[in-house]
Amino acid sequence: MSDYLIRATGFNGHVRAFAARTTDIVEEIRRRHDMWNTATAAAGRTLTVSLMMGAMLKGNESINVKVKGNGPIGQIVAEANADGEGVAYVTEPHIHFELNDKGKLDVARAVGTEGFVYVTKDLGLKEPYQGSSPIVSGEIGEDFTYYFVTSEQTPSAVGVGVLVNPEDRSVLAAGGFILQLMPFTPDEVVAQIEERLSQLPQVSRMIGEGLTPEEILARVLDEPKYLSRTEIKFHCKCSEEKVTQALISLGREEMQSMIDEQGEAEVHCHFCNERYYYDEAALIDILKEM
Repeated sequence: MSDYLIRATGFNGHVRAFAARTTDIVEEIRRRHDMWNTATAAAGRTLTVSLMMGAMLKGNESINVKVKGNGPIGQIVAEANADGEGVAYVTEPHIHFELNDKGKLDVARAVGTEGFVYVTKDLGLKEPYQGSSPIVSGEIGEDFTYYFVTSEQTPSAVGVGVLVNPEDRSVLAAGGFILQLMPFTPDEVVAQIEERLSQLPQVSRMIGEGLTPEEILARVLDEPKYLSRTEIKFHCKCSEEKVTQALISLGREEMQSMIDEQGEAEVHCHFCNERYYYDEAALIDILKEM
């Protein structure tokens, strides 16, 4: 099964929902950044939420998510867009702890329980939309549940999970869901959703057992209507052409100084971990074109 996400409604339109399988893309970021297990879980949960939030956008709109806690992982940064493309990284990828008392990867210890979630949406307007909310647990799912309620005034339930192979650190399963209540949702619908969520297995377990995003939503929604399906893809906006343009933007004086003092340049992309190397001859060629 490949990675994809779905948009749906349920309970006669009173609930809108998103669900995703993100196993492959989370494994891609783990491999690129050589992440250890707990860091992988934290980054994977954040990227999964970001991809589903990206599905709430349209056209060329995109979203940037930052989770800045007081834990040793530092900052988690993820980007996604309406086309199902995403990427993520953490400040310190080599973080791993023993399982917590629930037998799960101790993401809260890695992220920290103090700090903020920041969301920036590029909606093609003059200024981007910016929202934030405090971290409430460091478990990511609960933190974004709180974000939606406080920053976007949308009662929501967010469930995300990542299952990592303890032996080779590979990602066995990753995914999540977001449920959002529409205005004037009847109390009995809210009660039904709360009851079903309380009985729902861990997301990573369901994905690991082969459940599709549709089957996960079918466990919590009445009369689910699936509106769209979007393939999820790892995609970074960096390229050699863009890096070269960035060097050109430094100006002739700065470029000449770089050639005289260093004789080379290396540009590192934090998102995909690619490194672009320019030797002295390449820098001179760029200078000639300026």
